[in-house]
Amino acid sequence: MGHSQLYIRTLPQPETTLIPLPFMSQHPSLKASGGGLVVKRNVLKRFERVALLKKRGQWKAGDRVQGLRKTKADV
Repeated sequence: MGHSQLYIRTLPQPETTLIPLPFMSQHPSLKASGGGLVVKRNVLKRFERVALLKKRGQWKAGDRVQGLRKTKADV
């Protein structure tokens, strides 16, 4: 076999089609159960604590906003 008989056959490159996905997948254990039930939070934000203290009569005008007493949310 001489050099004229050797050749390298080039194969056509396969076309790759990327399909954009709208969202990443989520592990089943992280999905919300119950179809959107709202769970009562046990930690209140500062403005919620002030409103609750005002409602209970434990807040006076001019009190400091920092260092508030512990408050439990109304059930």
